[in-house]
Amino acid sequence: MAETKPTATVKSATSVQPRKSGNSISWIAPLACIILGYVLWRFVIGADANFTAPDKAGGFWPDHQGPKGNISRMYEGGIIVPILIGCMLIVITFCIERFLTVTRATGKGNIAEFIRKVQFNLANKDVDKAIAECDRQKGSVGNVMKAGLRKYKEMIANTELDTDQKVLNIQKEVEEATALELPMLEKNLVFLSTIASVATLLGLLGTVVGMIKSFSALGESGGGEAAQKLSQGISEALYNTALGIGTSALAIIMYNVFTTRIDGITYGIDESGFTLTQSFAANYK
Repeated sequence: MAETKPTATVKSATSVQPRKSGNSISWIAPLACIILGYVLWRFVIGADANFTAPDKAGGFWPDHQGPKGNISRMYEGGIIVPILIGCMLIVITFCIERFLTVTRATGKGNIAEFIRKVQFNLANKDVDKAIAECDRQKGSVGNVMKAGLRKYKEMIANTELDTDQKVLNIQKEVEEATALELPMLEKNLVFLSTIASVATLLGLLGTVVGMIKSFSALGESGGGEAAQKLSQGISEALYNTALGIGTSALAIIMYNVFTTRIDGITYGIDESGFTLTQSFAANYK
């Protein structure tokens, strides 16, 4: 009987290395923003000079009376106001952080043009020039494409695998590189999506608490003075609603902006993987 040789397989180590990057901002920034929100509410908005009858005793929540302007009236919105200010600062912080990250991941130049240049070089069987294009792109699409091109070059020299197996190896390399890039793009977006919902609820909570206090004061007194205090209390309570809605609106808008840009990068990554596999299948049958 003739001996049958087992199909040769090559287990090559992946060239994709996990990113070593911490995410300490995810717990430092929210805590710092809430503390800063209280400091702004207590010592800037709630400064003694902003009231005609300040509470000199101070403390955690001084009972100032007679705000001199609209900004100082925000102080009388209650203890929910510094939390809402903190939420606004959290949104601004993560908008800046995501903007820098997504901009860096987008890389240099147009993604579609970059892919066309790589396709041109692969059609001419010049893998080294295609890798050089990835180095110039310096984005997530370039990183994924470069990982795939390294495997592409390795598979050209491989004589043990057939074309289908080589294509599968290239596809696997691209998938591994993609799995390392995408979490970096989507990281910390959860803060924007969460605050988009929570800020409105916090604003309504502050408004309801303010309304309860206003109607309680109305029940304890009567006459025109009570009506005046009621209208003033309602006005102060609505600052919570305004802050909550404003914070939520900013979070929703920026979340959609970032997800749209990330979708564009993801599409470029998918197209780059398709380019590599199709090119290899066509050029190295």
